[in-house]
Amino acid sequence: MQALVGFAQITVYYQQGQQPLASGTSSATSANYTGAAAYNPTVLNPPDPPNPAITTNFAIQLQNGGMPGASIPQTGSFFGFSIEMSVVNQVCETVLQVPFLNLMANLAQRVGRVNIRVGGNTQETAVLVPSTPDGKILEKDITGASNPTQTPPLIFTPDLIYMMGNISALVDIRWYLGIPFNDTSNFRLGIAELGEAVLGDHLVGLQVGNEPDLYVAHGHRPSTYGPYDYAGEFSTLVEAVANDSNIPSKNLLIGPNIARIAWTPEMVWNTGFVDKFSTNLAFLAVEHYPTDNCYAQFGLGSPHDPQALFPTYLNHGAGQAVVAPYLNSTAFAQTKGKQLLMFETNTASCGGFAGISDSFGAALWGLDYGMQMANSNFSGALFHVGGQSVFYNVRLPPPTNQSTFHQWTIGPIYYSALVMAEALGPTNSSQVLDLVANSNNTLTPAYAIYENGNPVRVLLFNYITDPSGANTITVNIAIGGGQTGQANATPSHVQVKYLLAPSVSTKGNFTWAGQTFGANFESDGRPQGTLDVQTEQCDQTANTCAVTVPAPGVALVFLSHAALTEVTDAAPSTTFSTTFLTKTVNTLTIDPSVLATSNGHAAMHANKDNLGSTSKGSISAAEVTGRLEGGALVLSAIVFGALMVGRGLVMW
Repeated sequence: MQALVGFAQITVYYQQGQQPLASGTSSATSANYTGAAAYNPTVLNPPDPPNPAITTNFAIQLQNGGMPGASIPQTGSFFGFSIEMSVVNQVCETVLQVPFLNLMANLAQRVGRVNIRVGGNTQETAVLVPSTPDGKILEKDITGASNPTQTPPLIFTPDLIYMMGNISALVDIRWYLGIPFNDTSNFRLGIAELGEAVLGDHLVGLQVGNEPDLYVAHGHRPSTYGPYDYAGEFSTLVEAVANDSNIPSKNLLIGPNIARIAWTPEMVWNTGFVDKFSTNLAFLAVEHYPTDNCYAQFGLGSPHDPQALFPTYLNHGAGQAVVAPYLNSTAFAQTKGKQLLMFETNTASCGGFAGISDSFGAALWGLDYGMQMANSNFSGALFHVGGQSVFYNVRLPPPTNQSTFHQWTIGPIYYSALVMAEALGPTNSSQVLDLVANSNNTLTPAYAIYENGNPVRVLLFNYITDPSGANTITVNIAIGGGQTGQANATPSHVQVKYLLAPSVSTKGNFTWAGQTFGANFESDGRPQGTLDVQTEQCDQTANTCAVTVPAPGVALVFLSHAALTEVTDAAPSTTFSTTFLTKTVNTLTIDPSVLATSNGHAAMHANKDNLGSTSKGSISAAEVTGRLEGGALVLSAIVFGALMVGRGLVMW
């Protein structure tokens, strides 16, 4: 269904003797670039190719029946999103944004569902109110901001939760919400009550405290506040939930959600937290960013030079470094029968970095980092979205004053999510294995994905930027045979999808299997272009399949046709049509040579002082602007739409 953007052309003629409104080119007034971080044009320099050069031709040996070190079974929806509560109205307001629905449908079509958290720092002070004076679903009190990061208090209405319910009625999205934790003597449980009533089983968790290890630094708790105090407050909440008949599910809580800055996870585990609250805990969770940009945004901490920092994201060690401090906790969670989530993450806290967070390098980093978390037995990860004022957005609508003529901007992390969804697939039984490829070369990592003990897909990375082709890698994949003691199981051919861009510093217009979401303001949420899945014949004598990966790029190798079709041909991705129009824009151009055919021709001959309705000085003329192109004036009406919904009802 296509109704996001409509174009109409109307030819308008001058009356005889009437002068054009302009002799050159003029255009309707548009909102110019405002300097928002989300569209910052900074492009950094990619690192030089390595010297000495890396090995560019190497082998990967796989075997059937499983391989030691493979992860726990993972769901295809592992890679999810976190939306800061204060900007959720940029996704859904009185209407649902069609591009958002299309983007989520792309993922759901591949793996069945998408996990989204609505929360963050702004959930802590959020207050549920029946309505707001201007009818909005939420409002920020900017003057009441108290955090060092200027987090505004919020009020929100039930319509926010109903909007989430309407979204889930269209696309299978499961939600995480957060219970405000700023007043533990009088918990505001309305969001949990309404969430359960409206979302039902689409509500999968309730966060208890957002980064409580930072409460002291942010001035929200006394200086003596520690893990035992948090456990005590968690206990008080458990009691409040137990006594609230409007919260039927008592086992949806998520903790401890720490940032691992003032506390370590082990400090919380050592309080007996998991054993004490096991029946109440749906998930264990932590939050972490590899670094921060808080100095540039808020004057906090130390400054960072993005150009100097850029290479630190462009290698396999980047994701491993973030995950390493949690390996003990992922093992601990398994002993307790719990799943550990990375509940909020992205390239850098305080909004990320221009030129890093919005580059192709971030797409490679996010995908490698996500796969490394899966390999290390996390059970899910939520990449954060913060609105117009940050660099690391996954996807973003245009600023309000540009929404009538611009579409959405799709960030690099969305491409990471799309590729990882296809890598894991929809079976919810995938096991991930870091292959320590190319003698553990940090610029060319690789992962194998197993299902039912057998390899089904291989994910290959090349972090190097080198347009000469000298650093294009060739990976020779074999299954069984050789020294494995197994019969050769290498297929006759493999199929490959590529994630590509000219450089790690490129912004926008990345391609996944030949399709793209364009550059800034160019996407309606559907991939554009022709799907390109390449077939590589395998060497049956050598029992290897050679796959090349450009520099830079990622190759997802499907070891069987079934492994490809389950994420590509399972069903066409659902798309959504516009049911409600918010604004229109009109631009006009005029051809004076054919003015004589216009309405009012006779009147103009009768009285040359009469002006047509589009003449300069007339009422209608004040409402029309246009541009002259080759003498023809063409009206282009551009309409951006949304899905109109009511509480619990989608209006088609």
